[in-house]
Amino acid sequence: MKRVYNFSAGPACMPEWVLEKAAGEMLNYNNTGMSVMEMSHRSADYQAIIDTAEARLRRLMNIPDDYTVLFLQGGGSLQFTMVPLNLMTKKADVINTGQWTKKAIAEHKKLGEVNVVASSAEDTFSYIPKIKQEDLSEDSDYVYICENNTIYGTKYKELPPHEGKMLVADLSSCILSEPIDVTKYDLIFAGAQKNLGPAGVTIVILKNELLDIADQDKLPSMLSYKVHAKNGSMFNTPPTYAIYMVGLTFQWLEEVIGGVEEMQKINLKKAKMLYDYIDSSKLFANNVAKEDRSYMNVPFVTGDPELDKKFVAEAKEAGIVNIKGHRSVGGMRASIYNAMPIEGVEALIDFMKKFEKENGE
Repeated sequence: MKRVYNFSAGPACMPEWVLEKAAGEMLNYNNTGMSVMEMSHRSADYQAIIDTAEARLRRLMNIPDDYTVLFLQGGGSLQFTMVPLNLMTKKADVINTGQWTKKAIAEHKKLGEVNVVASSAEDTFSYIPKIKQEDLSEDSDYVYICENNTIYGTKYKELPPHEGKMLVADLSSCILSEPIDVTKYDLIFAGAQKNLGPAGVTIVILKNELLDIADQDKLPSMLSYKVHAKNGSMFNTPPTYAIYMVGLTFQWLEEVIGGVEEMQKINLKKAKMLYDYIDSSKLFANNVAKEDRSYMNVPFVTGDPELDKKFVAEAKEAGIVNIKGHRSVGGMRASIYNAMPIEGVEALIDFMKKFEKENGE
């Protein structure tokens, strides 16, 4: 069967180069006579895999030496708990921009005080709220954001003010899609299953000094950044194969694409193509504030729920799958992460044009 164009928001499509390389190494990785799936995480062979993955990530993101890189489990959702457990001593300021910040707020409130600085909930999270330094709590420890909002298709183009406070950012659906200055953040986390690889591993990047904030005697070991850092992400058995696959994605970005700067050029081209067509269309519309549009997740609607259903069904027949929008917003959503080729976006646009011609007024 011919491969489809998979526009899933996550787990998402992966680079074919990565899948093919992993397939070639499935039974015998690097002449070890075994699969990475079977390999002891305590072996020298596996240590080389995780060390290489970290080194590639540090090069790709220009991560300074005074930041720790962790490969953890539990998805981005566990970070809604680990962040406050490790960093919050008084209060957290959170900007509510969608489903994932709503969930983070709920988990934070179980552990301490939360100030929702601003929210775009009243307009179905169709924009990024702009805040000022004076909007923040005087005694908050950090400002928490979700930088790219997968469901609603919004993206921070500028980081919020946070003078005198740490900045914590969920980059699950935009990490490595564009260059960023890591030093502007105190902690970054990202679930892998959108832009990095298969589900099962979450990457956390944090300043070394943050490891000593929490009282380690009161913190469960599995929820301690310091414990995981001290053990090189191997306090317990890590998600070995997922880390290997993420490492291959880093290799693809570095050696095949040519780095994050080149990846950004491709991503901007894909996003512009799709938004330009939607903006010119008489049938389809994107309801996100233009200045806040995501480059990774593009929601769109026809305005008729039954026509949306028809679009999703016919798109699947045409080899364009997982295009249905989240139930909270309806319509359609095209997730065009790093691994989605330009050809996939072209195929989607061609199908949209055909559908509009056949179903438009």
